[in-house]
Amino acid sequence: MKDTITLAQGSGGYDSAELMKEVFAKHFANPVLARLEDAATVEIENAGGGAAARFAIATDTFVVKPLFFPGGDIGKLAVCGTANDVLMSGADPRFLTCGFVLEAGLSIKRLDRICASMAETAREAGMTIVAGDTKVIEGCGRKVSSGTNNTDESMDNEAGLLVNTTGVGVFRADAPVPLPSPSGLLPGDRLIVSGTLGDHHACILSARMGIQNGIKSDCALLAPITHALSEAGVAAHAMRDVTRGGLATVLNELAAASSARIEIDENAIPVDPEVHAFCGILGLDPLTMGNEGKMVFAVSEADAAHALAAVRATVPGSRAALIGEIYAPEPENHLPPVLRRTAIGGKARVDMLYGEGLPRIC
Repeated sequence: MKDTITLAQGSGGYDSAELMKEVFAKHFANPVLARLEDAATVEIENAGGGAAARFAIATDTFVVKPLFFPGGDIGKLAVCGTANDVLMSGADPRFLTCGFVLEAGLSIKRLDRICASMAETAREAGMTIVAGDTKVIEGCGRKVSSGTNNTDESMDNEAGLLVNTTGVGVFRADAPVPLPSPSGLLPGDRLIVSGTLGDHHACILSARMGIQNGIKSDCALLAPITHALSEAGVAAHAMRDVTRGGLATVLNELAAASSARIEIDENAIPVDPEVHAFCGILGLDPLTMGNEGKMVFAVSEADAAHALAAVRATVPGSRAALIGEIYAPEPENHLPPVLRRTAIGGKARVDMLYGEGLPRIC
C-alpha cells in the first residue's frame, strides 16, 4: 500500500479493501466489523431478562458531482444507498441520521431541494430522520460541465456539499434463519442480478463530460425486491447491492467470504443498449461500473425460477436475470474465485476493480 491516500482508495475495489484491512480493521477490530458487511447486525441485551433486541446499522458518505443528475440527486442517493445497505442484511430500514458538510457559497435554494428530496425518499423507504449535524467549510469552487445530460442549473464553479448518513433497521419476527450473509453462498446456488448494470456510472460520467444521451441513473430503493422475495417465501442465502466497484468486485468479495467459486454467463448479464454503446466508445466494462439501484443475490437451485419471477414482477427488478452458479472451490486446479463464460465458449477470470473507478459516483 502507498504511503499516502490516493483516489483509487475510494473506488470500492481492491485499493479500498486494502486500506480497510491495513488501517481501519487493524485498529477497530471486533467480531462485528470482521464480517465486513455493508450493514452490521448487532444485538442489545434486554436488562429485564427478555429477548435481546436485534438491529442492522449502516453508515455511508456521499460525494457525488454533479449534485443533481438525470434520475436523482445527492439527497435521494444518500437515502437510497443507506436504506439499501440495511435491506441487504434482511432488516427493514426505520431510522436515519444525516450529517452535512456544506461549502461556503452553496445556494440555499439548492440545499433546500436536496433536503426535500431526502425527506421524500426517506418517507418512501419508511425511515424517519431522527438526528443530524451541519458543518460549513471554505468553498472550493469546482468547474463542472454544464452539458445537456446535466440537469442542475448554474453548475459552473458552484459550491458543493457532502452528506453522511447512518441507517438503523429492525428485523421482522418472521425473518429467515439464517439471515442472508456475504458468507452464505452454497455450492449449487444460483445467482440473480436485479437489472441492467452500469446505468448510474454512465449517467454521472456523461454529466461530467457534457455528453448528450438519454442515460439515467438507476438510483432507487431495493425494498420492493426484498419484499417480493419475502412474500414469495424465498430465503436468499446472500444479498448485496452492487455499488462502487461494480458486480465484479461484489462477486469476488462474496466468493472470498464464502470460500466458494462463482461462474457467470457473459451473455446473461443485462446491460441497457445505450449504456452498452457508451461503454464501447469509452472502453468501459459494465462489470466494474457502479450502480445505485441494483442488487445481486443467491438462492437455492430449487428457488431460482420462483425468485426470478417474483423479482421481475417489481418495478426496480423488471429486468432481472439469472446470471450464474456457485461451486465448491478447486484450489488444486488453480481456478480463480470468479469466472465468466464468454460468448465464444471460453472462460475468463473476473477480477475486482483495480485502480480508480472514475468518476466519483456516490
